Amino acid sequence: QVQLVESGGGLVQPGGSLRLSCQASGSIFSINSMGWYRQAPGKQRELVAAITSGGGTNYADSVKGRFTISRDNAKNTVYLQMNSLKPEDTAVYYCKVISSLGRGYWGQGTQVTVSS
Repeated sequence: QVQLVESGGGLVQPGGSLRLSCQASGSIFSINSMGWYRQAPGKQRELVAAITSGGGTNYADSVKGRFTISRDNAKNTVYLQMNSLKPEDTAVYYCKVISSLGRGYWGQGTQVTVSS
């Protein structure tokens, strides 16, 4: 079994910052890509950012220049630094990990609320 533990969500004012973390543990031999998705009420889940094992990154247009994804391979952990947060960033954020065998695993989600 593979477990993903997320942390770092919360309530922040517009213009503020948050840092999300997601650590994978359990029976996962090696990790290929890691990423963050989000789902706002009434909307579909969407990709926010992803990072490959080699460090290549991909971002949604709506977060480019504001969010930064990074990973610590030794700790099987992925981070999402979110700056200049906007009310439209409010959503449940989910971590996703894809193993080298191509299997995907999801975290339980962490709420991010941007409001004054």
